[in-house]
Amino acid sequence: MSIRNLSIGFETDEGFVQAVEHVNFDLQAGETLGLVGESGSGKSVTALSVMRLLPRRTSKITTGEILFQHPEKGEIDLLKVSENKMQHIRGNYIGMIFQEPMTSLNPVKRCGVQVMESILWHRKSGEKDARNKVLQLFEEVKLPDPRKTFRKYPHELSGGQRQRVMIAMAIACDPLMLIADEPTTALDVTVQKNILQLIGELQIRHNMSVLFISHDLGVIHEVADQAAIMRKGEIVENGKVKELFRNPQHPYSKGLVACRPGIHVRPYHLPVVADFEKSGDSVQGFLAIEEDPEERLKRHDKIYSQSPVLEVKSLKSGFVTRKNFWGKPKDWFHAVDDVSIRVYKGETLGLVGESGCGKTTLGRTLLRLFEPIAGEVVYKGTDLAKLKSDALRKLRPRIQIIFQDPYSSLTPGIQVGIAMIEPMRIHGIGKNDTERKKTIIDLLIKVGLEEKHYYRYPHEFSGGQRQRICIARALALQPDFIICDESVSALDVSVQAQVLNLLNDLKREFDLTYIFISHDLSVVKFMSDRIMVMQHGKIVESGEADELYKNPKKSYTKELIDAVLNPELNN
Repeated sequence: MSIRNLSIGFETDEGFVQAVEHVNFDLQAGETLGLVGESGSGKSVTALSVMRLLPRRTSKITTGEILFQHPEKGEIDLLKVSENKMQHIRGNYIGMIFQEPMTSLNPVKRCGVQVMESILWHRKSGEKDARNKVLQLFEEVKLPDPRKTFRKYPHELSGGQRQRVMIAMAIACDPLMLIADEPTTALDVTVQKNILQLIGELQIRHNMSVLFISHDLGVIHEVADQAAIMRKGEIVENGKVKELFRNPQHPYSKGLVACRPGIHVRPYHLPVVADFEKSGDSVQGFLAIEEDPEERLKRHDKIYSQSPVLEVKSLKSGFVTRKNFWGKPKDWFHAVDDVSIRVYKGETLGLVGESGCGKTTLGRTLLRLFEPIAGEVVYKGTDLAKLKSDALRKLRPRIQIIFQDPYSSLTPGIQVGIAMIEPMRIHGIGKNDTERKKTIIDLLIKVGLEEKHYYRYPHEFSGGQRQRICIARALALQPDFIICDESVSALDVSVQAQVLNLLNDLKREFDLTYIFISHDLSVVKFMSDRIMVMQHGKIVESGEADELYKNPKKSYTKELIDAVLNPELNN
């Protein structure tokens, strides 16, 4: 496929917005081309234009050609073929894996039936043969028990399993080309690695060309031969992936390469795109500014010579799975099973593990957002697990949480400034609303926003800006202790670097203590003084962050470390 001079725009309430501008690239037979850039750079819009899936009413392709080598008709322009012919091409010659499998699969149809539809639509076989083909595909994408999975609904599968169903659907008709649009963004690092390996194996087996879209250059390095880097609708740099990593030329490329936390280095600050745009320095130049190991050791000696600020003893928490006739709990699922931890003032304790291991449940149980089944949560001498509601409410401002999804934790119909003043008013912080408003505006500026953002609504911000608002809202109550629950996992790597730097700066300025929850060990290592690894509701390993990374004792920890896609820059 060749894309030539492609420009795409959208009609909005504020006029015509150019989303993609004069884009050119080639995808060779049997090759994987990585299309990389931040949210809003135009990657997905480009991919959807190839499939002719852009909304007809609001989108407009102003210039360009998408030339596809059809096996029977030769070179054709996909933008000029009729809708009937395009339906024959979609799925049959070009397959697509979408970013979010839960919204791409029909929730009321069994998974096997949905994959069969594509085969039957393109008349590749009869119903019985189509069913056998689906079972074979499910086996090929390594789904457990293909016959059972065939009959399951999407909600009965894990995120990784749903993504495998989507991959089976995309390759069901043996397409010549596969478009993978952020297929691993929402997955754990171990599941992500498995999915990437699977796509690579299928590409070789089926001799497909792959257009792989991602915001993470670490992922692109793992899967792609060539890469094109997009920013604000334009290709700013392209070439062989190894060369792009070894010697990126454009400031934006340098920022994307450098902003992921490193495995063997501990920079004082993570580099961000703006650093390179201002100075044009080399990637290695920025990464050379490392945290002083001696200073880190002194800080740890000071932190761990104190009594713990939070002590958790034999904590159990979970969910009722069965009730008796009178509605009383009979059986429990223990998401947190006999966990004991200590957190010291001024430290960041990293809590890492795959989805479903109990990290979030533990964080919320510490705050009594979930009620504990058993155990103690002693904060500064007070057992939170036994506090009455009035006493707990008075203590709540001291311990805050930053949630994973900032959009769902903000009220869509309320200006962010008003939403931030409300908890201050409830807890009596500030003399009056004028003083509270000044405090909120100061905090917004501190987290990198502006005074005018006080009056805006959540939908008017990007994901990174919304997360900054949630951080400012947590700080408004003047806490000592903050639980960061996957607070950067939904963000682009460059925005993620900005937020991680911000959290570290605020920690030093306000003398904060963090529990930092994530499934990504490279992020946890950068942020943490100590790390605890969680599996099946239990802490399986803990230790000083760098030491645990160098010498993991448990095989599960080794798997998490091996799954981190962060190639060395000089490879």
